[in-house]
Amino acid sequence: MVGGGEVALFSVWDYVVFAGIVVGAAGIGLFQAIRSRKDSSSDEFLLGGRQMTAVPVAMSLTASFMSGITVIGTPAEAYRFGTGFWLFAFAYAIMSTVSAEVFVPLFYRLGITSTYEYLEMRFNKPLRVIGTSMYIIQTALYTGMVIYAPALALNQITGLDLWGVLVATGVVCIIYCTLGGLKAVIWTDVFQMVIMLAGFVAVIARAAVLQGGLGKIWKDAEEGGRLDPFDFNPDPLQRHSFWTVVVGGSLMWISIYSINQSQVQRYISCRTMTQAKLSLYVNMIGLWVTVSLAMLSGLAMFSIYKDCDPLTNGDVDNSDQLLPYLVMDILGEFPGVPGLFVAAAYSGTLSTVSSSINALVAVTVEDFVKPLMPNLTEKQLSWMNMGLSVFFGGVCIGMAAVASLMGSILQAALSIFGMISGPLLGLYLLGMFFRCANSMGGLAGLVSGLAITLWVGIGAQIYPPGPDKTHPLDLSIEGCLANFTTVSPWTTVPSLNTPEPRPPLADSWYSLSYLYFCPLGTIITMVVGLLVSFATGGCKQQKTRPELFISTNDLFCFTCCSSKPTETPELVEKVHSNGKQGIDNPEFSGMELDTKEKDLDKITRF
Repeated sequence: MVGGGEVALFSVWDYVVFAGIVVGAAGIGLFQAIRSRKDSSSDEFLLGGRQMTAVPVAMSLTASFMSGITVIGTPAEAYRFGTGFWLFAFAYAIMSTVSAEVFVPLFYRLGITSTYEYLEMRFNKPLRVIGTSMYIIQTALYTGMVIYAPALALNQITGLDLWGVLVATGVVCIIYCTLGGLKAVIWTDVFQMVIMLAGFVAVIARAAVLQGGLGKIWKDAEEGGRLDPFDFNPDPLQRHSFWTVVVGGSLMWISIYSINQSQVQRYISCRTMTQAKLSLYVNMIGLWVTVSLAMLSGLAMFSIYKDCDPLTNGDVDNSDQLLPYLVMDILGEFPGVPGLFVAAAYSGTLSTVSSSINALVAVTVEDFVKPLMPNLTEKQLSWMNMGLSVFFGGVCIGMAAVASLMGSILQAALSIFGMISGPLLGLYLLGMFFRCANSMGGLAGLVSGLAITLWVGIGAQIYPPGPDKTHPLDLSIEGCLANFTTVSPWTTVPSLNTPEPRPPLADSWYSLSYLYFCPLGTIITMVVGLLVSFATGGCKQQKTRPELFISTNDLFCFTCCSSKPTETPELVEKVHSNGKQGIDNPEFSGMELDTKEKDLDKITRF
């Protein structure tokens, strides 16, 4: 114990606590299913009847991406690299403000169910299909990682059967997603969020007792160089600095919360726009609390293992197993408490998987099924929703095998969002702020941005950056029972084999910070999109419906393509009251402004 070597495995009480919490989560989902059984409409299943309130939605927003990856990966990040990850608190604040004040009014006003409906309204149907397909691929990959990585780490430390837990996780999510829809997902997320935070608190409290208080933990972290997050080095190749986290991280999280179906679907389920905005600001506080507890858990782990690093000592195989190892080490003597922590990690997994399944069903129904089969009845749509929930649950379990090839789970997860969501965010910004952007420009920009981000992202996976770019902090094993030499866990043993030569791009282009993948894709998409739009007559195209834009002042629009319409209350009210139905009304749809300019120029662009 706390000196290297074997730790205890799960006891009977740990299994009881773990199983009880998972069954309790499923029970909440089933209760919501029974409660809503009288209303089986597609809108109720996918959006909770648009009657949700801010606080449960906010907790669901936080839980959706504060997954088992966060529970396990973020403390390991603080242990190995220090508290630079804490700077994401700035990114969360920027993301929440932009999402609430820019994207919520647009999506809420349009009354959309799938985020990608906007791409067809603004550009054309092919771009909507491409956007939806990119989202499905991204979400399936990410969800597979969310299922697999925590299960593997916990399996090797606690002895839980890997594939048994994987399948059980998927089955539980499938059951309450299939029967309860979005309401079941949101209220289950609320319960799971509480369990996640309780797991962190248990680790921090026990570590404080063992180390003689939080002050001792903080002092050890300071002496170990873990409390210097403000690194202002502008080098884009450095993994974490103030600029990569705040600039790159902000855009990455904006791409997740502003256009990702899993998140948008939650806040557009709120009963009013005010509630939707409030949910994002409450979610910001939830993210601050979660990342702070995760960081403190990592610092507590460093305080305990500063003289005997389990990774260097061979007690664990990789950094993702560090926190489960710590839990079994310092909490194993308390029956049921390790079970609580494992339940916390799996609560994060369940919340993310259930959110992903529900969102995948929503985009599939809205973007593929309804356009192909517009005459489906509500009962048929209900069966379709449930069938797709089962299908996507199976897909996510199957994708767990792919996740084993992705390396460090925290960085790999965020890299996936950067590579795919970055170009998509660029496409949305292109459409929302630039009147002269057309569908040809949007397609060219999206393809260019995606090609570049996949190039650098896949290259980084094949040729990961070296220690000179990642800057891991030194650890010691001088206090371990069988070792008395201070070393760095990242010092490699000389090999008799000649190392394979790295291509020139490996230490430059492929070493770009993973947090810059999203800004790179966003900028390339917008620049190429604007250039191609100009070249293909974007400024001469028929004027686009003004309700699809963000600002009445055209702050980021080109003046050659802008106009300043005046308000006509009856037409504005029609857009306000009818939402999507008002926009799809023949009075608006397909109107040619060169012949009906007077009418459409009277609509206020919000």
